Amino acid sequence: MHNSAGAVPSPLARRGWNHLIEDVTAGLWVNPDTGLRAEIPFKTVTIEDSLLGAEADLIERNMPARTYGVVADQDTYDAYGHTIARSLGGRVSVFVLDHPHADEGQVTALCERTRHVDALIAVGSGTINDLCKYATACDGRAYSVFGTAPSMNGYTSTTASITLDSGLKTTKPAHAAKGVFLDVAVSAAAPQYLIAAGFGDSLCRSTAQVDWYFSHMLLGTEYATSPYVLQADDEEAILARSQGLGRRDHEAIGYLHRILTLGGFGITITGMSHPGSMGEHQISHWIDSFAGERHPGTVHGQQVGVASVTMARLQEIILGSETAPTVRPSLFDEMDIRARYPAAAVEDCLQASRAKVMDAARADQFNADLERLWPVLRPRLKAMAIPSAILAAHLRAAGGGATASEIGMDRDLYRDAVRSSKEIRNRYSMLDLAADMGILDQFIEEEC
Repeated sequence: MHNSAGAVPSPLARRGWNHLIEDVTAGLWVNPDTGLRAEIPFKTVTIEDSLLGAEADLIERNMPARTYGVVADQDTYDAYGHTIARSLGGRVSVFVLDHPHADEGQVTALCERTRHVDALIAVGSGTINDLCKYATACDGRAYSVFGTAPSMNGYTSTTASITLDSGLKTTKPAHAAKGVFLDVAVSAAAPQYLIAAGFGDSLCRSTAQVDWYFSHMLLGTEYATSPYVLQADDEEAILARSQGLGRRDHEAIGYLHRILTLGGFGITITGMSHPGSMGEHQISHWIDSFAGERHPGTVHGQQVGVASVTMARLQEIILGSETAPTVRPSLFDEMDIRARYPAAAVEDCLQASRAKVMDAARADQFNADLERLWPVLRPRLKAMAIPSAILAAHLRAAGGGATASEIGMDRDLYRDAVRSSKEIRNRYSMLDLAADMGILDQFIEEEC
């Protein structure tokens, strides 16, 4: 599914950015897993070269309300929020958040602060979108979003990444925006690290699919092909334009918004975040949850990009052997976990870890199944993968970083995240496999 960087003719030049997206939102796209038309709650997702002058009409047609609240931070208000607020005239209240974080406390505060308006308009990307999405899901109001950066796929997912009061970052059920409006010109003016972050978030397709399919085949977890069918053509196109992302090329930005949109649809169609969130996301979530004062201020997509390169390298090592891996009974130290995490997060981490513990009998069965499946499973997984060196080269071409140091992160912090992140979710990834094989520490020492 991968390609090398270089100019290719744009198949969307004649069909517009919303080709395929409109088929999905209209309920015309057939899900290959079911043979039925996919139904999603997103009815209006619009990517345009410019939306200037159309903002009020888009809101009124898709989210009619008596009063609106425009929610932004200072940067996104300056970039686009003031334009949207002005277009709506006297019916709008403006809420400019000071260095917001998508956590339970700020969700509660946003609900209280905006309770006098009928609907919210998020102007921003990850944090602003997640806060508005989750707050309105909690209190039953509608929301729409004007994106200001192509930095993540959450515009078109019905989940929100929220940090709990315990400090643990998790995915919470939310709801769909009444309208998702993405202006390519506005996004092209976003800080370069946010453009590269969105690209990093999209690159996890390969590592997440390898992890998820492996878990499906060995542990019987649910699996779907629909998210990957949706993204296949656009993945080729965006990889071919990674250098264009580094130049803020509008065509490259449009393709990035498309693949992020389609990635969000895949999550919505399957009803789970697994299609684009496995080992690489666990590493990023661990950093956001437990780095504390060591956190360098990097954003989720930057971390996911680096973690995707790490996971791709780990998967290459494991898949490089013609002989099936063998695991040992899991080393599970409850006291070690209790010592590592804040008291409020310990029980969640223990529950996630216990779910994946292999005793001797379970390890023996796992090894027998893996030896039987390996001749077929290994080539299937290799076909899904993008080599780590190619991922790294594309990330750098887009203006991003491919290692912890390249995004300004302390190496020891990143190593801690790779080592321990398997403890915060019950999803079995190749981080778990490497630990059960007894090779994870060596991998971290040599590769991270």
